[in-house]
Amino acid sequence: MTYILKELTGGECRAVLEKARFGHLACCKDSVPYIVPIYFVAEQGKIYSFSMPGKKVEWMRVNNNVCLQIDVEGEGKGWGSVIVGGRFEEYPDTEAWHNQRLHAWSVLQQYPDWWEIGALKPYELPISSSSPHIFYGIVVGEIHGRRANLVG
Repeated sequence: MTYILKELTGGECRAVLEKARFGHLACCKDSVPYIVPIYFVAEQGKIYSFSMPGKKVEWMRVNNNVCLQIDVEGEGKGWGSVIVGGRFEEYPDTEAWHNQRLHAWSVLQQYPDWWEIGALKPYELPISSSSPHIFYGIVVGEIHGRRANLVG
């Protein structure tokens, strides 16, 4: 048995990205990588997601270059993966970012599980007069992918 490896076209990669809702987001600070699972929605060159305060957001604020990996369902015992390089942008709860924040919320809330990973918090947050919820986008840069199918 042999695997046939195929590079996905840009269109195939974008189709995977637009259908996917789960991936692994990588960021880096001081040459140290960090990767976490996220739920997201991709729309028109942006990937929208949600988080509570924590390491991931702190690191993306320092270095806005991020990478998202999405598994692609293979045929039989095959596999696939799409990698998206992009730039983090936060949508704070301010007048200047109101429309982007509202748009991120509106596309995310179409799916019942959009908040699950971002809402899990192992400790209590200090009481605050503002919302601790962080909506953000990833401006899609380069995108590529591969698929391997078992033959024979």
